Amino acid sequence: MIMKIGIVCYPTFGGSGVLATELGMALSDKGYEVHFITYEQPVRLTQSFHPNIYFHEVKVPTYPLFDFPPYETALASTMVNVILNQNLDILHLHYAIPHASAAYFARQILKKSGRDIPFITTLHGTDITLVGRDPTYAPVVTFSINESDAITAVSDSLREETLRSFKIEKEIFVIPNFVDIKRFHQTDKDHFKQMLAPANERILVHVSNFRAVKRVKDVIRIFEKIRKEIPSKLLMIGDGPDRQSAEDLAREMGIYNDVRFLGKQEQISEILSIADLFILPSETESFGLSALEAMACNVPLISTNAGGLPEINIEGKTGFLSDVGDVDSMAKNAIYILNDDERLTQFKKAAIAQARKFEKQHIIPQYEQLYCEVIKAYRS
Repeated sequence: MIMKIGIVCYPTFGGSGVLATELGMALSDKGYEVHFITYEQPVRLTQSFHPNIYFHEVKVPTYPLFDFPPYETALASTMVNVILNQNLDILHLHYAIPHASAAYFARQILKKSGRDIPFITTLHGTDITLVGRDPTYAPVVTFSINESDAITAVSDSLREETLRSFKIEKEIFVIPNFVDIKRFHQTDKDHFKQMLAPANERILVHVSNFRAVKRVKDVIRIFEKIRKEIPSKLLMIGDGPDRQSAEDLAREMGIYNDVRFLGKQEQISEILSIADLFILPSETESFGLSALEAMACNVPLISTNAGGLPEINIEGKTGFLSDVGDVDSMAKNAIYILNDDERLTQFKKAAIAQARKFEKQHIIPQYEQLYCEVIKAYRS
């Protein structure tokens, strides 16, 4: 069955947008027609041309009456137009807010014209653990999730968190995030490494949106402790509200010259190819897609034990897990991995072996099967 699939997501560097885009590209490669519906072209979609992928921009008019333009209304209207004009079979919504509620709104409009399609909602994390719990949004989040024809979560941890936090009336299927090993793998970038670490220092990497939940200042504190024991450099990839405070802390600690704040980068795999260790001290992570991509590039992981991270980071094998905020433990574990070449090699081998369990060819069929089941049930 060649399906026409609508994907609704945020187009940014965040995990939900990245996963949605990667999923759409993988489905396109398998011959499905994929229609992205969002307010700008997803970041990773700009890297190559896919003939089966279409992009539909949600345009939000501005009027003096509105302090905050009504994106949800514009999104629902765009969904209706795309479904009718492109004859879509199913909508796949990534991130509950406001995509699931907008889809419900669109469905009610479509019913008036005798047209209707099912929609699936994939929960990614902060739409449940942070934003969704806010009393302002909770009733709408609960309602729109329950109105979905199927619900998925990217980890067992997120599934359990959702069931604890909301009155969900149907099953939540766990379909984990995935990685494209063909794109995320270690390549020979020794010339980059020589430029960044001319004295053969160890290279540590952090990738995030630099929001409070990522605890980027902990990355700086961990690195400062590691640097005292092992010559090393730190690459900070991404941007966001806490970038300036992290830069300020690096200056205060006198380590700024050994830290590179690279901003947002599209060719992450090239940077990960020269890394020795990935640091992710997040307060919570529903899954940790950036960590999985690092592991696919042979990079072991120092992380917290929050959320879904223990589902991908195997203690003492692919890296180590510590309590949130325990920078001493994370630094100690990092030093243990880095100060012995043979030990580091073993951790790297374990990291890539674990990442291969999440290769896209193992995960994409789960979405395909769910799409078919939902469409069949909806049409019967």
